[in-house]
Amino acid sequence: MKEFGKADLGKVERGLRTWLSYATRVVVAGVGSSLRRDDFVGVEIVRNLRSNVSKSVYLIECETVPESFIEPISQFKPTHVLIIDAAFLNLKPGSSSLVETNKIADVPISTHVLPLSIFCKYLTETTGAKVALLVIQPKETGFGEGLSEELEKATEDLTDVLLKFLPK
Repeated sequence: MKEFGKADLGKVERGLRTWLSYATRVVVAGVGSSLRRDDFVGVEIVRNLRSNVSKSVYLIECETVPESFIEPISQFKPTHVLIIDAAFLNLKPGSSSLVETNKIADVPISTHVLPLSIFCKYLTETTGAKVALLVIQPKETGFGEGLSEELEKATEDLTDVLLKFLPK
């Protein structure tokens, strides 16, 4: 989990297993724009999780304004907050990485009004929850709708991994 930029799904799976090992109340927040192709991957994963998780998992489709959801996240009283977003990692499209709060500043994301590093720090301070970012390398982020084939596959794979480790 501490190795930023590792594309191996197995490493992300091991990282999520460890990170979620003592989770009792988890927020999963999908971030991204529906009008920017693969940028929407975080929201798609949240949609895939719907109807498949327990009441101890709060799913939020943040789209491009995750900071608008600070109050509902805080009210849920999570032990863990996982933010899922597209990020340019200089890896193969669909590759992913789990990034801890102290490494989030290293993630080259600048498409949000409030930088995710500040958002994550604020969430940690206000909720006391463990916060991490699951980032996925996009293929296309130009205007348009629908995920690329590589991101569709990554969405399926990461949804399956999350369902293994989210609280039952």
